[in-house]
Amino acid sequence: MSTTFNRTREALKPPRLVVAALTLLMASASPALHAAEAPGRPEHKEHTGELDRRLEIALRKAGFTGKIEASLEARLGRPIDSRLADLGRKLFFDPLGGLHNDNTCAGCHAPSAGFGDTQSIAIGIQSNRVVGPGRAGPRNQRRTPTVVNTAFYPALMWNGRFSAPTGNPFDNAMGFTFPAPEGTTKFPPNDPVVRHLLIAQAHIPPTELNEAAGFTGTKGTLGPRFDIFDDGLGGVVPMPDASGFRNDPIRAAVAQRLNGTPAYVRLFSDVFPVVRGGEPITPLMFAQAIAEFEFTLVRANAPIDRFARGQRGAMGASEKRGALLFFGKANCVACHAVAGASNEMFSDFKNRTVGVPQIAPFFGPGKGNTIFDGVGEDEDFGLEQVTGHAGDRYKFRTSPLRNVILQPTFFHNGAFTRLDDAIRHHLDVLDSTRNYSARKAGVARDLRSRQGPTAPVLQALDPLLAVPVRLDDGELDDLTRFVGLSLLDPRARPQALCRLVPETLPSGLAPLDFQGCGRH
Repeated sequence: MSTTFNRTREALKPPRLVVAALTLLMASASPALHAAEAPGRPEHKEHTGELDRRLEIALRKAGFTGKIEASLEARLGRPIDSRLADLGRKLFFDPLGGLHNDNTCAGCHAPSAGFGDTQSIAIGIQSNRVVGPGRAGPRNQRRTPTVVNTAFYPALMWNGRFSAPTGNPFDNAMGFTFPAPEGTTKFPPNDPVVRHLLIAQAHIPPTELNEAAGFTGTKGTLGPRFDIFDDGLGGVVPMPDASGFRNDPIRAAVAQRLNGTPAYVRLFSDVFPVVRGGEPITPLMFAQAIAEFEFTLVRANAPIDRFARGQRGAMGASEKRGALLFFGKANCVACHAVAGASNEMFSDFKNRTVGVPQIAPFFGPGKGNTIFDGVGEDEDFGLEQVTGHAGDRYKFRTSPLRNVILQPTFFHNGAFTRLDDAIRHHLDVLDSTRNYSARKAGVARDLRSRQGPTAPVLQALDPLLAVPVRLDDGELDDLTRFVGLSLLDPRARPQALCRLVPETLPSGLAPLDFQGCGRH
């Protein structure tokens, strides 16, 4: 293996949620990347010109413009409401929105990790209230995806279960599709308020028992195995309504909390005239605020965008070569697409089986609070959980790649913790999965001893990944640098997103402890 690639392997390890780590990556690694490309060499200028020409052609062919961020407000049909967004920011960080009182959106969407997870598999309620590598508590089933740039996603969550049938998250002409109990009726076509997919999706997190609501008061209703999680802490989870689900009763309980908090009544009154006139805060208002904050989290001005807009010096030669591999020989763009409904997010937003090794926590207090699929309860059936179709087993939504270097782990279950390993997996899935070691991949200790079956996952492998792509060390070096550095918007780095953490919360509850952001 080349010395150059060894350096890349270390430089492009995802930062462990410490601001200094990513600062060092960009401040010291970038000059090293360009050391061999110093200006003043005629051959460098000629080579760069040829690279630029080839990359311009490749981007044009792929349908990439680098202008997607600038389209946000035009597609919303209005400017972002700064007061509503700031209210959403406070709610995003406030545990009041979770009945269990110990988790919030930011507990899993960490500002020190690009508003994505700090774990391979998320830890929700009953955590130690730490957000970072030191987070501890029972695990859910999957890694929490980022909320950065989700304004442009036509399908949300790892199995795409929240989606816009139009293929456009800004278009509710066909309503928005969710699993039961919301289905296709909760957010119907042409709803005058729920006009964007994020507003609909923001109704969901408070209703999730293992993420925010907790299990208090559920003993005897979910089956005896879950009785162990009814710890009597936080608020009591309401019983199901006539639909057989608890979603609306939980939303009503959260709204009651907000209406009982004078600071929130004042804040909502500043934004919603009906609250100022004496009407109560509603779950819809909560969702509007959260979504408005998420609209402010668009970070899509990376070196690749600047290059596409004519700034040829935005990328180094290695990254340009990597981009040509991405759009050409390696054919990454076949799934990590940029054109049309992909909105230049480097995902086709389709569900595919990509042969990811299966890892799972043991079920029980402090271990895992979700029963996994399969006879050994060590599998994740992915899209099949939504559709019920066996042909959808192990399918997950293609992961968008913008700002991917900020992730500490990769894929739906965080089975890999190094970017180059995740790329290697794509290039030769059969070899990667058959020889996978959770310990060597660097996953947390509690996820190393339980690995689900491999054969059925590989049998369902997407044909696009069935034939290995052979890259030499230099090519893999270039591809890794492109994905890691050229898709990173500096405004998504920890030191930028950590500024969004409130010092105090309107509820008066103690903020969580955000590692990598200082203590709050």
